[in-house]
Amino acid sequence: GALGTAMGIGVILVYLIMVALYDNFVYPFVVLFSIPLSLIGVMIILALTNNSINIFTILGMIMLIGLVCKNAILLIDFIKESLSNGLSRNEAIMLAGQTRLRPILMTTAAMVMGMIPLALGIGEGSEQQAPMAHAIIGGVITSTLLTLIVVPVIYTYLDDGKQRFFRLFAKKKATTPAIERHDSL
Repeated sequence: GALGTAMGIGVILVYLIMVALYDNFVYPFVVLFSIPLSLIGVMIILALTNNSINIFTILGMIMLIGLVCKNAILLIDFIKESLSNGLSRNEAIMLAGQTRLRPILMTTAAMVMGMIPLALGIGEGSEQQAPMAHAIIGGVITSTLLTLIVVPVIYTYLDDGKQRFFRLFAKKKATTPAIERHDSL
């Protein structure tokens, strides 16, 4: 229970840091969509390795929150930078995918390779910690593959929704009759 609370607090803190980073309440949700994508991989690899959810796998899931958000942050940050340089949204998304693919794959490969010795359970007492490495490896791999597809799609949907909201708000504001003020001296 306490580790679940820690995971929830971790997600909230990641969201608040991204709100401060982006000066926006909408775009951090795009990054948070990558967290459930990692949990898919965790469950698949736990089933394949015949492990259960225990303290070490939950610790691995908590570590995944920061690791997985990194990929989405790289994409969203590059998209926002490209938009500020005058590219259209679709061009910015395509350029972000092409430009950030290599760094994302390299960091994922480094994380997976670093966790392999722990996942193999080599050494005394490492059998207990192996499920944490399994969770991290599975979560990082699936989130990397799915983040490259899902994050740009979610970004597009949220950006469209934000634009519709502001158009609706501007239209409603334009149709509201102005109240005339009479200043008296």
